[in-house]
Amino acid sequence: MNTSLEQLWSRVQGQLARSVDESTYRLWLEPLQARELTGDALVLEAPAHAHQWVHERFGQLLRASVEHTLGRAVTVEVLPGDPGQEASRRTASQSGTHHSSPHHGPFRGGRATPRRAAPAGVAADPLGNPRLAFEHFVIGNSNRLAHAAALAVAELPGHTYNPLFICGPPGVGKTHLLRSIARMIHFHNPGLNVRVSTGEAFTAGFRLALGEDRMSSFKTRFREVDVLLLDDVQFLERKVRTEEEFFHTFDVLLESGAQVVLTSDRPPRDLQALEDRLRERFAAGLVADIHLPDVETRRAILHKRVQHDELEHVDHTALDAIARRVPLDVRALEGALVRIVAFSSLTRRPISHELVTEVLDKLHPRPTAAARSLDEIKSAACAHFDLTPDELLSSSRRAHVTWPRQVAMYLARELTTESLPAIGRHFGGRDHTTVLHAWRRTAARIHADSQSRQAVETLREQLDHSSC
Repeated sequence: MNTSLEQLWSRVQGQLARSVDESTYRLWLEPLQARELTGDALVLEAPAHAHQWVHERFGQLLRASVEHTLGRAVTVEVLPGDPGQEASRRTASQSGTHHSSPHHGPFRGGRATPRRAAPAGVAADPLGNPRLAFEHFVIGNSNRLAHAAALAVAELPGHTYNPLFICGPPGVGKTHLLRSIARMIHFHNPGLNVRVSTGEAFTAGFRLALGEDRMSSFKTRFREVDVLLLDDVQFLERKVRTEEEFFHTFDVLLESGAQVVLTSDRPPRDLQALEDRLRERFAAGLVADIHLPDVETRRAILHKRVQHDELEHVDHTALDAIARRVPLDVRALEGALVRIVAFSSLTRRPISHELVTEVLDKLHPRPTAAARSLDEIKSAACAHFDLTPDELLSSSRRAHVTWPRQVAMYLARELTTESLPAIGRHFGGRDHTTVLHAWRRTAARIHADSQSRQAVETLREQLDHSSC
């Protein structure tokens, strides 16, 4: 690094350190190195395992800090470093005194070093499905709190939200968050002993240990850890001796400052078959619930899955149709996409709105015409966009009239079983091609523009909850 670049980066680092808390700076920003400044472009190097995360989460902050220091607009690129050099730096750091100070240790209560080092020779990524990581988790209104809490725990285990209790129905992302925490800790705090298990595995292990007189080994496995991540804790209900053992395990871990994260299909108060003292301890930390994803989140999940799987020639209107037709959990949503992709591959047909309709009609039927009539849709559109019925059905081509008319036709096709000619007749005697054109224009617009999409979704929700 030349002298001028070194001085610049030193000033930028000072700016970054003042912009975030100390732990975040040390974990994510301090390891960055400036490699090149050419014109208005600065190239930074981040640890190979973290560069994408740094770019996504801190890209805007990095750019603002550099621009503040330089006094002009710049672009900032974050590239991955050499994994070999990174491993050498990490080894040197671990053999030194990096963890000797309680102030910088990962846990409260003064325990700054792992209670038991991770076993030597473990695989570079022993955590299973690589898709179960924070970068692949789609954030929406239904899961925002749980995601933020899980991320905070993964960044600084033992410091905040301990215990963390994530609850919600099956298939909404609880296991995804649990595995994401494990993955981040594995990469950024590899010396910590992290155990990921389930309520069912804990119960089975406990019974086996009792039968074979190996309770000491069982207790060591679950109590001498730095982080315990237990999925489906509701499985402990009505198992008296297992509950007793977990109660003591839970207390030992919290007393020592270890991080505990639990998931369940219900909040603590609804686990009525559990002992009161366990429910009280579960509720003593942060309880973050996850709900079924709304249509916006379902749409984003599908788009992310398509990008991740590198699926080509997928019509965006097809994904929108899946998101609307499968208002269930994430597993059902992704299962529908897999089914449609397989059907497309076997029949050599493109993934289009028509194909989605054909495949999903039997699994997720369209709403019946009786539920929402064309008159209801027209009335709702007039009320929402402040138009009279005559204006909506007129031949006016002004934007404040054509857009509401297109939206109403779009919803008429989506929410009723009326044919295109029948819809056209209800909208001022228009041809069926006009209705199809309106549907396509609206589908493209709501895909590209969030404000338009919100307007359509608001109107759809109004129709779902009332007869206008």
